[in-house]
Amino acid sequence: MSQQTVAYRYAKSLLGLATEKGVESQVFDDMKLFAQVCDENDEFVAVMKNPIVSHRHKHNILKGMFEGKVNAATMTIFDIIVQKNRENLLTLVAHDYVAQYEYAKGIQKAYVTSAAALTDAQKESFKKVVADATGRSVILIEKIDEKLIGGYVLRVNDRQIDTSVKTKLNDLKVRFAQ
Repeated sequence: MSQQTVAYRYAKSLLGLATEKGVESQVFDDMKLFAQVCDENDEFVAVMKNPIVSHRHKHNILKGMFEGKVNAATMTIFDIIVQKNRENLLTLVAHDYVAQYEYAKGIQKAYVTSAAALTDAQKESFKKVVADATGRSVILIEKIDEKLIGGYVLRVNDRQIDTSVKTKLNDLKVRFAQ
């Protein structure tokens, strides 16, 4: 079974437990915090994935960093994952929980990359297009990449719309090279 599948199942179980206890939004905040720690601290992730570091030591690190700062359900999933020797999945579990929680709450993330900052009207337009297509409320995540020259790249899940000048120029190069 793939690591992604196992992580998905742990995240789904955690969401079920958190929902049952009425703390899913607190666990959501905990998982966002944990994912942020993992994204910003490569050494922490390396220790959690290192098979040479004992499971007891990894458990102590997690307790030292998060006990008293996160919900009991979050600590429970950390304990279970460490007991099952699956610490290397912690980052994936955190990201999967966040995605499953957002899906359950009807939230859709959309990523737009443009050459310059978007105006408020443009942001609302993107949100409306995505909301109409998905039937969900939209969180728009904006990124600026001056290399695009102009236009935008909109990504929602595994779909992408690329109207950037950079891509159009590359397409022309390929067409003329044939």
